Amino acid sequence: MVNGTDAFYRQAGAPDAPVVLLPHGYPCSSYEFRAFMPRLADRWRLLAPDFPGTGYSATPEDFDYSFDGYADFLEQFLEQQGVGRFALYLHDFGSQIGLRLAMRMPQRIAALIIQNGDIYEDAFGEKYDALKKIFAKPDTLARQEILQTITKDEFKREFLNDVGAHLAPLLPPDLWELHWPLMTDRRRQIAAGVIHGLKDNLAWFPRYQAYLREHRPPTLIVWGPQDGYMPEKSARAYLRDLPDAQLHLLEGGHWLLETNLDEVVALCRDFLARHHGP
Repeated sequence: MVNGTDAFYRQAGAPDAPVVLLPHGYPCSSYEFRAFMPRLADRWRLLAPDFPGTGYSATPEDFDYSFDGYADFLEQFLEQQGVGRFALYLHDFGSQIGLRLAMRMPQRIAALIIQNGDIYEDAFGEKYDALKKIFAKPDTLARQEILQTITKDEFKREFLNDVGAHLAPLLPPDLWELHWPLMTDRRRQIAAGVIHGLKDNLAWFPRYQAYLREHRPPTLIVWGPQDGYMPEKSARAYLRDLPDAQLHLLEGGHWLLETNLDEVVALCRDFLARHHGP
């Protein structure tokens, strides 16, 4: 339980090892880290919770299903787990939730690993054009239109994104076959609200960027440029505020841990050993 919410989480590694927090993206859950976590568990303690309303966590009626609400959840989860200093893996909308958390406790952030999580509006990919058109509509109409896109077929398209045909077979159908049955009508409404919340979240982008400039946490950027939402330019934009970041563009897409797991693990192990090692 996290502040009264029945929360599912995955963990790996010794309880006293340096912690790596892994917030997940949409339309996934902690499942996205299932293969990554065991590969680092010999030296680090990895924690990957399912946000309320996703995965195997509960869907309470009184939860604040927003970026701030999810950041509150992560903060409470860390306190429950007795975590002090930690490294933070930022992916998809987990990047924006994670950065809100980091801004609250900059002294506790040992390092950042950024993987296909965008915070630079001028570096959006072409797939954002459709969202921008929806955001321009009245809120009620926009939410209804977003809700209509939350389907099993759309889940599959979200996971495949723009990854090359030679890599698409590496994305297991489990990603959409396992996650879609967890999407109740209530969860579809929640997801539509969170996606619509991306519109207001744009105002936070300069704040995220200011945090990075001010605190300069050690940062590893591992990126799959075959991503219609977050192409190569989205990765390179981080170097404006983190010129010392270690940037690696890999032959993959948005779900890099499915297509390039060995490469990401090797880079993360080397990076964490230097900046957040036991």
